[in-house]
Order: sequence, then structure tokens, then C-alpha cells
Amino acid sequence: MPEAQYIAVMTTTDSEERARHLATTAVEARLAACAQIDGPVTSVYRWQGEVRSDTEWRVLYKTTADRYRELEARIQDEHTYETPEIVATPVTAGSDAYLAWLRAETRVSRG
Repeated sequence: MPEAQYIAVMTTTDSEERARHLATTAVEARLAACAQIDGPVTSVYRWQGEVRSDTEWRVLYKTTADRYRELEARIQDEHTYETPEIVATPVTAGSDAYLAWLRAETRVSRG
């Protein structure tokens, strides 16, 4: 199967304000065409040998595969977690109009 040209990237964070910041700065930098925030969600996970439960907000970015590394670096730089969740899922199909918009909004201007 050929490598995906489009991806959805997910992260979680500890507040709606932090989620809005992560989403906005990525879209402003054209690292994602859009970012959706949902929450609060309850996360149950193991960290440093103990099971924990926290309230989090999820950010789902829509972007192109060639913008992934920069988006990942931005999330890591701006995240407050020691090991933030950053997971990319391939988008295998989508409407032509939406994918054209996604490409245009993540294009790096060469000005």
C-alpha cells in the first residue's frame, strides 16, 4: 500500500486553554489545515509504575504527511507533558474538495 499523503494527528493535554493554544499555533504556522478540540475526556493510563486517571482535552489535527515532522516538533516544544501523546493516523480517502483545501492551507509559502 502506498504511503498516505494526508494524516490526522492526535494529542491530549490537561486544559481547554492549552488545547486551544496547541491548535491555534499549529494552524497559524500552516502545520495543520485545521485542528478540532474535544473534551473533557477521561484518560486512564500507566505512568511511572502507577495507574492514573486524569481529565484531558484532545486535539485532532488534519494535515499532510510532509508536514508531520514539523507538527510533531511544534507539539513537543509547546507541550507541558514530559511525554505527550502524538499519534498519526493515515487518511486513506477524502473528498477531492476537502483534500485540495487541506493541501492549500498547509502549503509553505516561498515568498
